[in-house]
Amino acid sequence: MIDLRSDTVTKPTKEMRQAAFDAPVGDDVYGEDPSINELERLAAEKLGKEAALYVPSGTQGNQIAVLTHCQPGQEVILEATSHIFVYEGAAISALAGVQPMTIKGERGAMNPRDVAAAIRGENIHFPETGLICLENTHNKAGGAVVPLENMQAIYETAKERGIPVHLDGARLFNAAVASGVDVKEYAACTDTVQFCLSKGLGAPVGSIIAGSATFITRARKWRKRLGGGMRQAGIIAAPGLVALRTMIDRLADDHANARILAEGLGAIAGLRIENQVDTNILLVNTEDAGLNSEEFLARLKDVGVLAVPFGPNTVRFVTHYDVSREQVREVVGIMEELLR
Repeated sequence: MIDLRSDTVTKPTKEMRQAAFDAPVGDDVYGEDPSINELERLAAEKLGKEAALYVPSGTQGNQIAVLTHCQPGQEVILEATSHIFVYEGAAISALAGVQPMTIKGERGAMNPRDVAAAIRGENIHFPETGLICLENTHNKAGGAVVPLENMQAIYETAKERGIPVHLDGARLFNAAVASGVDVKEYAACTDTVQFCLSKGLGAPVGSIIAGSATFITRARKWRKRLGGGMRQAGIIAAPGLVALRTMIDRLADDHANARILAEGLGAIAGLRIENQVDTNILLVNTEDAGLNSEEFLARLKDVGVLAVPFGPNTVRFVTHYDVSREQVREVVGIMEELLR
């Protein structure tokens, strides 16, 4: 089975497994796990932030950021198809008691003028804006890289109004590799950043939140409240160190494979590529093949390929470490035969 559902399905490398086996550990709630402490130090250094916090998942990382930045009854500005709004179970409302204010973006990028217009101050009728959330790369926009200039413009507006900015950077290193922009430059346009170790970087578990030392101290308490305080978690954090040290540059291979897949599938009658392929995500429309996404995926599964629905007639494919270039070309051949 060739699994193109997500880069979350990657298996840990041999080096990661060995690192987990050998990891020095301690009680992380007491701050005594040396593997986690080193992972947090390295992550903060790579992002140019003062401090970092290891959390079990990207969703928890985003929620901790909202909970730490905001007060109940405030409003959060975010893109209309952002992961925080679409895929996190309305957690910002259920947990933080904040209201989303969504803005339709272009390839995941909100217009800075629209963001400025959406900011609300003190008024008895309205919630105050407590946070602006960005996403890079943008999942629903097909792994689109949000331009640095866009992030800078929004951040400048936010600073003028005294509003913090959080970046859902689950695939931020994909953006950095694809654009050639140092990850620190993206992080400089934010107050806090969350990124996943368990997607393209290939680690089995975990995400990082980074920001000021004061913010991370407060975030650590929210992690505890949410049940994210772990004990000898260096066993799962050690592979994250391997990921940060060895798996970033190779993301370019995933991007190249996604472009090969797009070129091959785009040449098949009945299929249409919906997105500009910036990174490792490809969106394919199946309507002209006379199949909705669920029907198409069922046929694909029967011939040994897995992907996910992304709309009534849209299927998402994600390239990653565990899918080789040969397998990508094999998928093109399989789909040519399937739709012949």
